[in-house]
Amino acid sequence: MIPVALTIAGSDSGGGAGVQADLRTFAFHCVHGTSALTCVTAQNTLGVTRVEALPVEVVTAQIEAVASDIGVQAAKTGMLLEAEIIEAVAQQVERWNFKQLVVDPVMVSRTGAQLIDDRAIATLRSTLLPQAAIATPNRYEAQILSGTEIETLEQMKTAAEMIQQFGAAAVLVKGGGMSGELRGVDVWFDGEHLEVLKTETIQTNHTHGTGCTLSAAIAANLALSYEPLTAVRRAKNYVTVALKHSLALGKGTGPVGHFFPLLQGERTPFSG
Repeated sequence: MIPVALTIAGSDSGGGAGVQADLRTFAFHCVHGTSALTCVTAQNTLGVTRVEALPVEVVTAQIEAVASDIGVQAAKTGMLLEAEIIEAVAQQVERWNFKQLVVDPVMVSRTGAQLIDDRAIATLRSTLLPQAAIATPNRYEAQILSGTEIETLEQMKTAAEMIQQFGAAAVLVKGGGMSGELRGVDVWFDGEHLEVLKTETIQTNHTHGTGCTLSAAIAANLALSYEPLTAVRRAKNYVTVALKHSLALGKGTGPVGHFFPLLQGERTPFSG
């Protein structure tokens, strides 16, 4: 059977992040992608102009439809937007026993702008994080969740250890928002093992969707039965190569190149 992964996240009309990025990432890894939309955004490479949350009942119905028929080997969450949606998703995760759950706590952008309110953050911390196999906060999200400032590698390590205490089996504090030599350095902690992970730093302005892509790649690798830390390593390598082939689309920040073999000119047998 082909592995199945589920993304529970928002729609990005520009195609660079959210469910669109997740499904492309699943497909690249030869994992069947399913989805439950939580919100619809009007956005492009310049930014977001409108966000509309879907009714909680609609979010729940999508998850139920997938889980009750197709089954889910791994799932990931992205933008959940509101406390009510977060709570409903957490209930569905528990109901359907999604053990391989990647929680990308989309609450603060890479530039530090808060995207959801304090009530939603508290709900995510108390209901969803404890069910995560892996949580993937960026620097600013890790600061909020841990209640500490993060300027150094040691502070990243401390934050990872503190966040893991909320119940997540493992935490990956991402360093994409760090500066200097720490840019792109991530810290992994699973309750026993702490490790600093680093891949090649790619110089590009087109980085839209990297967080979504990383968490989706981790979920895909979990669905493929890789151990959690191996899944993270493979996902980081995938994102690094995708950044090398990022797309200079629009007038702002373009997305990573999810299907980079196609961008290199490789063709399928039926493409002519």
